[in-house]
Amino acid sequence: MKATYILKTIAALLFFTSIISCTEPYQLETNTFEEAIVIEATITNELKKQQIKVSKTYRLEENGPTFEAGAEVYMEDDLGNQYEFTEGENVYESTTEFQAVPGRKYQLFVTTANGSEYVSTKETLTTPTEIESLSTTVVLKGGQTGVEIGVNSYDPSGTSKYYRYEYEETSQITAPKWNPFNTILLDQPRICASIGSSIGVFIGFETIGFEPRPRDTRVCYITKKSDELFLTTTTAFNEDRVTKFPVRFIANTDYTIAERYSIQVTQYVQSFEAYTFYKTLKDMSGSGSLLSPNQPGFFSGNIKSATNPKEKVIGFFEVASMSSKRIFFNFRDIFPNTHLPVYPYECTEYEFNSRNFGEPPYNEEYPCGSGGPGGALREDIRAGRKLHYKSAFPFFTMVITPCGDCSSFASNVVPPFWQ
Repeated sequence: MKATYILKTIAALLFFTSIISCTEPYQLETNTFEEAIVIEATITNELKKQQIKVSKTYRLEENGPTFEAGAEVYMEDDLGNQYEFTEGENVYESTTEFQAVPGRKYQLFVTTANGSEYVSTKETLTTPTEIESLSTTVVLKGGQTGVEIGVNSYDPSGTSKYYRYEYEETSQITAPKWNPFNTILLDQPRICASIGSSIGVFIGFETIGFEPRPRDTRVCYITKKSDELFLTTTTAFNEDRVTKFPVRFIANTDYTIAERYSIQVTQYVQSFEAYTFYKTLKDMSGSGSLLSPNQPGFFSGNIKSATNPKEKVIGFFEVASMSSKRIFFNFRDIFPNTHLPVYPYECTEYEFNSRNFGEPPYNEEYPCGSGGPGGALREDIRAGRKLHYKSAFPFFTMVITPCGDCSSFASNVVPPFWQ
């Protein structure tokens, strides 16, 4: 989420200046594109293989960022311990699992393949603060009724104050026109009289057949991650408490929640500098002025070039405590008296007569009108565009693939956390 958001914003902006500071204002200026390194890292107190992304900025007309391959990436703490990262698929991952611990100072070092060196400021872990609960509230938003998912959190020490959130949501989907049998094309012999002859001959032709379909094409799951920045601060309140901070609104007409739905929200407690960096990023991307003649420009974080002080570096090295909470609910739990959302595909039923399926006009190659290539339905079956739904001899009914096989657009693997 964070990486996508940063790079989208950077692609829209055309230059950058100024480092984040508690005492100095941001100076955003110039409006010409300049390639720059982008380093993104959030190290947490979760025991896992931590990840760091290193890439280059890109223009709006380009497809996306370029991964900076061949870099040497490592972290070091104030006790001299080093944490090595190895190159993976568009990411650098720590060779071993580790977690940030309170009171320790951490610093990031990156050396690219061309010898450019980058180093971050030394950062310490923020106050560990747990998400207390997630709330679900029916609200009216933009004229649309829906459910708003909010975060509740509290730090009795009053030292957290700055928060960033992201989520991962999973929806269950059931194919409405699923059938345990699939249609296939069978080659069948047929006796008929050739034109101009009374002699019976065998010719080949295609007909409809059926075969069992795997049951895991009926119920599927779609998982999506947030692609926005959700930031809040409690500095204006008497206590360090987050109450129903909204991270997700889903309309009651959205099929995302039509069946069973789950969302996992992750909370990061940020330093003032990290919060300011992402708040500025969010404000710039949402200002409506990114494509105006007065471009505000790029801005940097707490990472600098060690080989070229004038080089502009984008990104932030963050050491943040994290907490996650997951909830499940069914549509009827939230909207007991509301019509279910409509399936995202139009599931028209197409009826065919099996007695004359695929019969082409008479021609010399297929003398009995009993076979041959062609026919829209036949091609749809070959290509998997239509599936069998029901039969009542001699008729059978077909539907488009997403209506009978949810695995055509979702995963049929049950998530390990599902309940």
